[in-house]
Amino acid sequence: MPRATIQIPDNFHFQTSLNVRITDINYGGHLGNDTLLAYIHEARVKFLNHFKFSEKDVDGAGIIMADAVIIYKSQAYYGDVLTVKVSVTDLSKRACDLIYQISRDNDRKEIARAKTRIAFFDYQKNTTIPIPFKFRSLFEKT
Repeated sequence: MPRATIQIPDNFHFQTSLNVRITDINYGGHLGNDTLLAYIHEARVKFLNHFKFSEKDVDGAGIIMADAVIIYKSQAYYGDVLTVKVSVTDLSKRACDLIYQISRDNDRKEIARAKTRIAFFDYQKNTTIPIPFKFRSLFEKT
């Protein structure tokens, strides 16, 4: 099977910083792969909050994760400050991709890149729904 690839977009819609804590370090002495997925989750929540949304309320819709891909590029260590950039891409009728680029602040070394596919979801009806206009209008290319 070929290795997964993630194309980094030309621009990002949001960025945040996260500190690597001692509890984030695995037995290999570097940032654990499970923690990197948690960092992506944290960045997604901060991204949504920045635009006055939440995972339960994106202009009336919830979101649900359809998939996640992480490509590891380098190691991160205790005390590193990481920048996580987020971009919205590939909007369809009911879903979109969030692309993440994670890099170390002090030397700009890329640590990882990731993609999550989120679908917009009505939790009462337990079904996907169209992307809300307010969200689409922020991120759809014109």
